[in-house]
Amino acid sequence: MPLSRRTLLGLAAGVPVSAALAACGSSGPGKSGGGATYWYISGQPNEGVRGGAVDAFNKAHPKEQITDTTFQNDAYKTKIKTAIGAGKAPTIIWGWGGGTLRTYAKAGQVEDLTSWFGEHPEVKKRLFPSSFAAATVDGKIYAMPCDVVQPIVLYYNRKVFDQVGVEPPKSWDDIMALVPRFNAKGIAPFALGGQSRWTNMMWLEFLFDRIGGPEVFQAITEGEKNAWSQPDAITALTKVQDLVKAHGFIKGFSSITADSNADQALLYSGRAAMMLHGSWSYGIQQTQGGDFVSSGGLGYMNFPPVEGGKGDPSDTVGNPAQYLSISSKASAEQKKIAKDFFATGVLQEDEMKKWIDNGAVPIRLGTEKLLAASKSADFLKFTYDIASKAKVFGQSWDQALSPAAAEALLDNIVKLFQLSISPQGFARNLNAVTGT
Repeated sequence: MPLSRRTLLGLAAGVPVSAALAACGSSGPGKSGGGATYWYISGQPNEGVRGGAVDAFNKAHPKEQITDTTFQNDAYKTKIKTAIGAGKAPTIIWGWGGGTLRTYAKAGQVEDLTSWFGEHPEVKKRLFPSSFAAATVDGKIYAMPCDVVQPIVLYYNRKVFDQVGVEPPKSWDDIMALVPRFNAKGIAPFALGGQSRWTNMMWLEFLFDRIGGPEVFQAITEGEKNAWSQPDAITALTKVQDLVKAHGFIKGFSSITADSNADQALLYSGRAAMMLHGSWSYGIQQTQGGDFVSSGGLGYMNFPPVEGGKGDPSDTVGNPAQYLSISSKASAEQKKIAKDFFATGVLQEDEMKKWIDNGAVPIRLGTEKLLAASKSADFLKFTYDIASKAKVFGQSWDQALSPAAAEALLDNIVKLFQLSISPQGFARNLNAVTGT
């Protein structure tokens, strides 16, 4: 199945999971009877890539074995939190960084890797610098970034744009000006799977950044009092409601799910002109959209600037990486195996090639030649450039916040998009769960 945010991120905030995960299960018996243990999420093709990295490490290190076990998405979320809380975590913990990692770090449940990275600068230097923010808590590194990078991208249907005789937007004003042009032709300006909630969130992530810069959400994550009521935040919340009121989204968006890929189909079928979605959308468009991608129908770009905004237009949001932590309860031998795996087993060449074959960009620097050889070379280079050049790569809000705050965020985002709550009311509700 195509790479998706849902299969890779595990939805710490409780967002519905892809139906494709229902068929995934445990990998069964471990590969060895001792050594380190490693849990991660099942589901192909990602499971095969991660499992292949473990197999390769075990083969190269006969005296340092890793036993890996996979779990379905929802089961993993519950199982890993329970195991960590009971002091029975696996040696290597696959996760999402951000708010959940902060919780583990504050409780002393995961190893501080700061000095290890200091002793192994070559490991840190080969990874995207932007991937380390969500691995860092109070200036200390508690996780090894791994897997792939997934920025949020503004997609558009080139054929529909040509049909209406308009150009891709270069600013927020351009977006608002395009809305009536497409509506007049009976084409929805934007596809949106609004029932899934996190899809709506991507709009706020970019508007907050483009209008106020990354400092606006940083104040929120740091628990600053009334941070959601900052003037730039209110401006962003107001602008998204302006877009809703202008009929910028497909009619009935609140009942469309992202897990069904119904929002994706609206774009490649030409019923919608544009869509804000993760980089994983490219693979879905490619596999489900017939000749849409191969015929040059899919356009893509970074989110445009907002007039008068303070944000850097090279900034992006999404998923800077996925993350591996080491349980503080592991034995010295197990910790050594885990660190050796981080140094010589994670994102080696064979694993990188597999991710690229899956239409994804590994978070390792210097993969340009491998990306260029792919059938999706143009899009992969675009993704690589965004991720490697972004001055700030903001983590998805439902991962950056604590699980409880993320749930309140997603509930209130639905109300904001349904126009049943004002920007000020939204801010008040969120201040109550994130402010100190």
